[in-house]
Amino acid sequence: MSTADSIAVRPAATVVPGRECGSCTLCCKVYDVAEISKVAGKWCSKCKPGRGCTIHDSLPRQCADFNCLWRTDAEMPPQWKPDQAKMVVTIHPKTENIMVRVDPGLPSAWQRQPYYGHLRQWSRNNLPKGWYVLVFVNELATLVLPDQDLPIGPLAGDQTISLRHEPGPNGGIYEVKVSTTRTTPDGQTFEIASTSRHQVRPAA
Repeated sequence: MSTADSIAVRPAATVVPGRECGSCTLCCKVYDVAEISKVAGKWCSKCKPGRGCTIHDSLPRQCADFNCLWRTDAEMPPQWKPDQAKMVVTIHPKTENIMVRVDPGLPSAWQRQPYYGHLRQWSRNNLPKGWYVLVFVNELATLVLPDQDLPIGPLAGDQTISLRHEPGPNGGIYEVKVSTTRTTPDGQTFEIASTSRHQVRPAA
């Protein structure tokens, strides 16, 4: 399974006319690309930042199949072009979670406006469906909720997040579970999980 910083590839989507990569190369920095031993958070040795890939005709599969959400979703605001936002946004192909990879050179980029407001709105829209907004600075993850941000810490690709809302006084409690599934040599699987509880905050 891919690591937390690996490129998550969805089925091929049509690129919105006019939304070409151009000088944007941020995906070449924020992801792992195992095929060429490229680690997240550092520029790919095959990339010329601001210009493009030097092996464009023989790209690793991860790179060849990849498009960020800015390129394929016409409703994505123009300022979310990654080289401007300093973030790359994708939808995870299995969980449908919104995955936001931040340029570690500007780790607070996601907290700027209008981006932060958009993240909160995406959370409000998608949390009822069981889809989460996860912001990553390298392997460190933050779960963005409609009312607060919950630091998760390092999150690997073999870990999953689930959230349960317990109704109660003052809005109730969020219970966040981070789970890891392991398989023994004889084929049995078991789960290792940690949970945290957080008071729901009043709506602003």
